Amino acid sequence: MSNFFTTAEDRYNLWVKEHYRFLMRSAWALSGSKALAEDIVQDVYFLAWKHRNQLRDQALARAWLFRIMRRCLIQHAEPKTAQLDDDQEEQVDQPVSSDQGERIDFVRALGRLAPIHREVLVLHYFDDMGTAMIAEALDIAPGTVMSRLSRARDALKHAMSPADSPKVGNTGATSVAQLVINNDAR
Repeated sequence: MSNFFTTAEDRYNLWVKEHYRFLMRSAWALSGSKALAEDIVQDVYFLAWKHRNQLRDQALARAWLFRIMRRCLIQHAEPKTAQLDDDQEEQVDQPVSSDQGERIDFVRALGRLAPIHREVLVLHYFDDMGTAMIAEALDIAPGTVMSRLSRARDALKHAMSPADSPKVGNTGATSVAQLVINNDAR
Protein backbone atom coordinates (compact mmCIF):
# COMPACT_ATOMS: atom_id res chain seq x y z
CA MET A 1 0.00 0.00 0.00
CA SER A 2 2.96 2.33 0.51
CA ASN A 3 3.66 2.26 -3.25
CA PHE A 4 0.28 3.82 -3.82
CA PHE A 5 1.24 6.91 -1.83
CA THR A 6 4.78 7.38 -3.11
CA THR A 7 5.47 10.37 -5.27
CA ALA A 8 6.97 10.32 -8.72
CA GLU A 9 10.12 11.83 -7.21
CA ASP A 10 10.35 9.00 -4.62
CA ARG A 11 10.00 6.38 -7.34
CA TYR A 12 12.62 8.18 -9.42
CA ASN A 13 15.07 8.32 -6.49
CA LEU A 14 14.65 4.60 -5.95
CA TRP A 15 15.22 4.06 -9.67
CA VAL A 16 18.41 6.18 -9.53
CA LYS A 17 19.76 4.04 -6.69
CA GLU A 18 18.98 0.88 -8.62
CA HIS A 19 20.94 1.90 -11.74
CA TYR A 20 23.68 4.21 -10.43
CA ARG A 21 26.43 1.59 -10.03
CA PHE A 22 25.76 0.20 -13.52
CA LEU A 23 25.97 3.64 -15.12
CA MET A 24 29.00 4.74 -13.13
CA ARG A 25 30.89 1.52 -13.88
CA SER A 26 30.03 1.73 -17.57
CA ALA A 27 30.83 5.44 -17.91
CA TRP A 28 34.15 5.03 -16.10
CA ALA A 29 35.15 2.02 -18.20
CA LEU A 30 34.19 3.75 -21.43
CA SER A 31 35.67 7.16 -20.63
CA GLY A 32 38.71 6.10 -18.62
CA SER A 33 38.14 8.90 -16.13
CA LYS A 34 36.27 8.76 -12.83
CA ALA A 35 35.66 12.51 -12.81
CA LEU A 36 34.28 12.47 -16.35
CA ALA A 37 32.16 9.44 -15.52
CA GLU A 38 30.63 11.27 -12.57
CA ASP A 39 29.75 14.23 -14.80
CA ILE A 40 28.28 11.93 -17.44
CA VAL A 41 26.14 10.01 -14.95
CA GLN A 42 24.87 13.28 -13.52
CA ASP A 43 23.88 14.39 -17.02
CA VAL A 44 22.23 11.03 -17.69
CA TYR A 45 19.99 11.36 -14.66
CA PHE A 46 19.12 14.94 -15.52
CA LEU A 47 18.09 13.91 -19.03
CA ALA A 48 16.32 10.77 -17.81
CA TRP A 49 14.20 12.82 -15.41
CA LYS A 50 13.46 15.41 -18.07
CA HIS A 51 12.41 12.73 -20.61
CA ARG A 52 11.08 10.09 -18.21
CA ASN A 53 7.84 9.82 -20.17
CA GLN A 54 9.78 8.35 -23.13
CA LEU A 55 10.56 5.12 -21.25
CA ARG A 56 7.70 2.84 -22.21
CA ASP A 57 8.84 -0.37 -20.51
CA GLN A 58 10.50 -0.33 -17.08
CA ALA A 59 12.18 -3.66 -17.89
CA LEU A 60 14.23 -1.81 -20.51
CA ALA A 61 15.29 1.01 -18.16
CA ARG A 62 18.93 -0.07 -18.06
CA ALA A 63 19.20 -0.21 -21.84
CA TRP A 64 17.43 3.17 -22.15
CA LEU A 65 19.80 4.76 -19.61
CA PHE A 66 22.80 3.30 -21.42
CA ARG A 67 21.65 4.89 -24.67
CA ILE A 68 21.39 8.24 -22.92
CA MET A 69 24.84 7.66 -21.40
CA ARG A 70 26.35 6.96 -24.84
CA ARG A 71 25.05 10.29 -26.12
CA CYS A 72 26.38 12.11 -23.05
CA LEU A 73 29.75 10.39 -23.43
CA ILE A 74 29.97 11.51 -27.05
CA GLN A 75 29.11 15.08 -26.03
CA HIS A 76 31.77 15.06 -23.31
CA ALA A 77 34.37 13.29 -25.44
CA GLU A 78 37.67 15.01 -25.83
CA PRO A 79 39.98 14.45 -28.77
CA LYS A 80 42.49 12.78 -26.43
CA THR A 81 42.25 9.19 -25.25
CA ALA A 82 41.49 8.38 -21.64
CA GLN A 83 43.20 10.68 -19.17
CA LEU A 84 44.36 9.96 -15.65
CA ASP A 85 41.97 11.39 -13.10
CA ASP A 86 43.08 13.02 -9.84
CA ASP A 87 43.12 9.77 -7.85
CA GLN A 88 45.25 8.03 -10.46
CA GLU A 89 47.67 10.98 -10.75
CA GLU A 90 48.40 10.78 -7.01
CA GLN A 91 49.22 7.08 -7.32
CA VAL A 92 51.69 7.46 -10.19
CA ASP A 93 54.73 7.93 -7.92
CA GLN A 94 53.72 5.15 -5.52
CA PRO A 95 54.95 1.59 -6.02
CA VAL A 96 52.50 -0.49 -8.03
CA SER A 97 51.71 -4.06 -7.09
CA SER A 98 51.67 -6.72 -9.79
CA ASP A 99 47.87 -6.93 -9.63
CA GLN A 100 47.49 -3.13 -9.87
CA GLY A 101 49.89 -3.03 -12.80
CA GLU A 102 47.88 -5.69 -14.60
CA ARG A 103 44.67 -3.71 -14.05
CA ILE A 104 46.30 -0.54 -15.33
CA ASP A 105 47.51 -2.41 -18.43
CA PHE A 106 44.01 -3.78 -18.98
CA VAL A 107 42.37 -0.35 -18.62
CA ARG A 108 44.90 1.15 -21.02
CA ALA A 109 44.31 -1.65 -23.53
CA LEU A 110 40.55 -1.18 -23.21
CA GLY A 111 41.04 2.55 -23.82
CA ARG A 112 42.84 1.81 -27.10
CA LEU A 113 39.88 -0.08 -28.52
CA ALA A 114 37.32 1.49 -30.82
CA PRO A 115 34.27 2.73 -28.89
CA ILE A 116 31.98 0.13 -30.48
CA HIS A 117 34.28 -2.63 -29.21
CA ARG A 118 34.75 -1.08 -25.78
CA GLU A 119 30.96 -0.79 -25.35
CA VAL A 120 30.15 -4.42 -26.01
CA LEU A 121 32.98 -5.65 -23.79
CA VAL A 122 31.96 -3.40 -20.91
CA LEU A 123 28.30 -4.32 -21.18
CA HIS A 124 28.94 -8.04 -21.53
CA TYR A 125 31.79 -8.61 -19.08
CA PHE A 126 31.48 -5.79 -16.56
CA ASP A 127 27.72 -5.31 -16.49
CA ASP A 128 26.71 -8.93 -17.17
CA MET A 129 24.27 -8.00 -19.92
CA GLY A 130 23.11 -10.68 -22.30
CA THR A 131 23.13 -10.34 -26.06
CA ALA A 132 19.48 -9.27 -26.31
CA MET A 133 19.85 -6.53 -23.69
CA ILE A 134 23.08 -5.27 -25.29
CA ALA A 135 21.31 -5.18 -28.64
CA GLU A 136 18.54 -3.10 -27.06
CA ALA A 137 21.01 -0.78 -25.32
CA LEU A 138 23.03 -0.17 -28.48
CA ASP A 139 20.04 -0.27 -30.82
CA ILE A 140 21.62 -2.94 -33.02
CA ALA A 141 20.74 -6.50 -34.02
CA PRO A 142 21.74 -9.39 -31.70
CA GLY A 143 23.91 -10.86 -34.47
CA THR A 144 25.79 -7.57 -34.66
CA VAL A 145 26.41 -7.77 -30.92
CA MET A 146 27.94 -11.22 -31.33
CA SER A 147 30.20 -10.14 -34.19
CA ARG A 148 31.29 -7.01 -32.30
CA LEU A 149 32.08 -9.11 -29.24
CA SER A 150 34.22 -11.41 -31.34
CA ARG A 151 36.06 -8.53 -32.96
CA ALA A 152 36.40 -6.75 -29.63
CA ARG A 153 37.99 -9.83 -28.03
CA ASP A 154 40.47 -10.02 -30.91
CA ALA A 155 41.24 -6.30 -30.64
CA LEU A 156 41.75 -6.59 -26.88
CA LYS A 157 44.00 -9.60 -27.37
CA HIS A 158 46.10 -7.54 -29.79
CA ALA A 159 46.12 -4.50 -27.46
CA MET A 160 47.21 -6.68 -24.51
CA SER A 161 50.03 -8.33 -26.49
CA PRO A 162 53.58 -7.22 -25.82
CA ALA A 163 54.77 -4.81 -28.50
CA ASP A 164 57.59 -7.08 -29.62
CA SER A 165 55.45 -10.20 -30.03
CA PRO A 166 52.21 -10.69 -31.96
CA LYS A 167 51.30 -13.72 -29.82
CA VAL A 168 49.22 -13.33 -26.67
CA GLY A 169 51.11 -15.78 -24.48
CA ASN A 170 51.41 -14.56 -20.92
CA THR A 171 50.31 -10.97 -21.18
CA GLY A 172 50.00 -10.36 -17.49
CA ALA A 173 46.32 -9.61 -18.04
CA THR A 174 43.88 -9.58 -15.17
CA SER A 175 41.34 -12.33 -14.73
CA VAL A 176 38.70 -10.28 -16.56
CA ALA A 177 41.09 -9.69 -19.41
CA GLN A 178 41.92 -13.39 -19.56
CA LEU A 179 38.21 -14.18 -19.54
CA VAL A 180 37.68 -11.86 -22.49
CA ILE A 181 40.78 -12.89 -24.38
CA ASN A 182 40.06 -16.59 -23.93
CA ASN A 183 36.58 -15.99 -25.37
CA ASP A 184 34.75 -17.28 -22.31
CA ALA A 185 31.12 -16.69 -23.18
CA ARG A 186 29.89 -16.97 -19.59
